[in-house]
Amino acid sequence: MTQQMTRTATPATCDPRTSVTRSLLGYGVIAGPVYITVSLAQALTRDGFDLARHPWSMLANGDLGWIQIANFLVVALATLAGAAGLRRALASGRGATWVPRLVGGHGVGMIGAGIFRADPAMGFPVGTPDGPGAVSWHGTLHFTCAAVGFLCLIVACFVIGRRFAAEGRTGWAVYSPAAGVLFFGSFAVVATGAGAAWANLVFITGVVVALTWLSALSLHFYRRTAPVDA
Repeated sequence: MTQQMTRTATPATCDPRTSVTRSLLGYGVIAGPVYITVSLAQALTRDGFDLARHPWSMLANGDLGWIQIANFLVVALATLAGAAGLRRALASGRGATWVPRLVGGHGVGMIGAGIFRADPAMGFPVGTPDGPGAVSWHGTLHFTCAAVGFLCLIVACFVIGRRFAAEGRTGWAVYSPAAGVLFFGSFAVVATGAGAAWANLVFITGVVVALTWLSALSLHFYRRTAPVDA
């Protein structure tokens, strides 16, 4: 009886490899919420910013633009850490190589999007003429880096979806490609929407869905990479 109580009271512990894997996945869990929270807080408080009209990327402009630039870079590094955690957690099997690479590609795309700012346009920052405005070289590179990162994340949704389907995890097998389809659709809409408010809101929804999926995926493998009883 005493021995049984001792075993019950003994806390679970992590070996060093498991501990590192869970730490890396933890960064993947928080990456999306950090980006969404910081972006939304600025969108609701920055003078002249219209959540319906202006993409969050435009927050990198103006005196407080450094906040959004830092947001891009910090979240990118957290995403890269999460990708490393996924590589360790997936270990082998379908998607074990490409899912982490694709998630890492999304992180690299975010670094580029942070370094190369989106152009001021549509009256933001305050004093900017209304309308789409001219596209600069750094605005073009911002869009290109973001697009590559988005496409990497979209493909990752489908690749991991196939793995989950093979494992018989029906919920994840449906959820993952559905998130990819919605994100791809929202990106296509904003790319062709000519600055329409509805297109921007659809795109913001797609970003939230995609980053929520990435956080949920990281959390799923964080929980599966469980500590062992000492």
